[in-house]
Amino acid sequence: MKSCSHHLMYCRGLRSIWTRRRGCVSHATLRVLGGSMLLLIMLGAVQNSAQDGASENQQKKTIRGIVVNSVTHEPVARALVSSADRRLAAMTDEQGHFELTVPQPPASPGGESDGTVANAQVEMFTANYLGILMAFRPGFLNPQRNAMANQRVINTGKELTIAIVPEALIVGQIVLPSNTGDRIEVNLYRRVIQEGRPHWFSAGAQRSRANGEFRFFDLELGTYKLLTSEMMDRDPLTFEPGGPMYGYPPAYFPHAVNFATAEAIQLKAGMTFQAELTPVRQRYYSVELPVTNGPSDGQFEVSVSMQGGKGPGYALGYDTRHQKISGSLPNGNYVIEASSEGANPASGSMNIEVKGAAVQGPSMTLVPNGTVRVNAKLEFKNDPDTDVQPQRSATVIFHNGQAQGQNLNVRLEPVEDVNERSRSETHPPHGPDDESVIFEHVRPGRYWIRVDSPRGFAAAISAGDVDLLRHPLTVRVGANLVVDVTMRDDGAEIAGSVEGLDGASGGPDDGMLRSRMSIGFAQGAQAHVYCLPLPESTGQFREAWVAPDGRFSLQRMPPGAYRVLAFKQPQNDLEYQDAASMRTYEGKGQVVRLAAGQKEELKLQVISDNE
Repeated sequence: MKSCSHHLMYCRGLRSIWTRRRGCVSHATLRVLGGSMLLLIMLGAVQNSAQDGASENQQKKTIRGIVVNSVTHEPVARALVSSADRRLAAMTDEQGHFELTVPQPPASPGGESDGTVANAQVEMFTANYLGILMAFRPGFLNPQRNAMANQRVINTGKELTIAIVPEALIVGQIVLPSNTGDRIEVNLYRRVIQEGRPHWFSAGAQRSRANGEFRFFDLELGTYKLLTSEMMDRDPLTFEPGGPMYGYPPAYFPHAVNFATAEAIQLKAGMTFQAELTPVRQRYYSVELPVTNGPSDGQFEVSVSMQGGKGPGYALGYDTRHQKISGSLPNGNYVIEASSEGANPASGSMNIEVKGAAVQGPSMTLVPNGTVRVNAKLEFKNDPDTDVQPQRSATVIFHNGQAQGQNLNVRLEPVEDVNERSRSETHPPHGPDDESVIFEHVRPGRYWIRVDSPRGFAAAISAGDVDLLRHPLTVRVGANLVVDVTMRDDGAEIAGSVEGLDGASGGPDDGMLRSRMSIGFAQGAQAHVYCLPLPESTGQFREAWVAPDGRFSLQRMPPGAYRVLAFKQPQNDLEYQDAASMRTYEGKGQVVRLAAGQKEELKLQVISDNE
């Protein structure tokens, strides 16, 4: 079944719309309906006022279309179709068809105009709406909330086809040895590609029902992992106050020992995946780790992971009063990491073994976090607008995030593939004359350093003899590191065209109206070009949108070797840092080797969704 609350709000919104009085909608009703239902309330007033004020020589323009399931291609009944500006809205009928009347364009400032000009204005006004239509329906991904919704709008000349993506589901059951009715927490993580490398992010958590069932809905296609949280055994038939403690350690789907070895669940659009998790009851032992310089107040984070496999699942708390990390764990080898926030953030780490007895100590000592100083050498040419030599160097100090300077943007990307730690806030410049941006207290770990610039590219990034374009930076507790960056703006240029697009305009002879309509059909006609650096290349990832006429261009490309690919849809999972993953695209696109200042013209064939 779908979410009951989701359906209830959907139906209440419809009932309120059908029974409203013209020109009389209360503020309370608007607040209750919210979101997409508000579109229908606004529609009546907008269309009435537009039609009443329209001159007789202006024609009404109607947009007709159909909403279909992007997987089955079947019509979708009772879907809400609306424009992004919320001026148009309509429901599809039982065959998935809809009809929208476009409001008249604003009157020309010059006053009266002949019918030909007025009708041309209506055509152009209509064209602007064609590319901003969206469809909403429970059971399908919301294009305003889901990054992978990818609703495609296809024009056949007579009607539009809007293909909406059905949600994926993960449903299952928690099987416990005894039917105690305990509701255990289930956690879902999703694999996301960032900077060409995979990372795992939390995709939600929920309590199972009393019968152990659970359900994750509104999921995008992608890769997921599933696990339970720890739960102590409080069964009144077996629990002994003051006696041995028992509990259920995390259960990683299907029967893995840690997060790293858990099975990856591959979801496709509209798919329902069945999963069963079976936590095993185990003996738990008390763990107490004093923190010699632990905070007596403020935020303190503790993370616990099995040795050899970092990831979520286990947990310990912090006793502020006694300044110690405390809790309980089953037998095993663990890595305990802790970080304090506040005026003087610090971190600590230790390994412990739980082996059939309580763990008392050793003590953990927190050490101030590290600092990374980036010295940027700007080898930029004269500014073509002012003919003024730019600043030759800049200093940026940052922490666990990104720093924005005048000529470059620096950010740290953790190497760890599970992102659970919170990022600290940035500190703005101390005054108007302060050209540095300070981010303090970098937590221990390994980081990729990313440098962007509106004027050029990072030609070299190093710390001592470590090439940070190819290797991560290791930050230890209390470290004070210096990173040197050389920025240049003499990159290469790539321009070209993409063939095989559906609905791209034929050129300047098509006229202004077709050009404007092509912009409206961007979702169906545009492509996306990606420049993927080849292994061991000095190149850096770049991407570009393709214009309605099929043309694209990239400026200030870092010298290096690239594979250039064109896709109809954005590719959010290009793991271009992994050579094995990129073998899929061998023989596709074009390979180019760029030198500084080189200009290259390419002709690409678009890669279809089925390739």
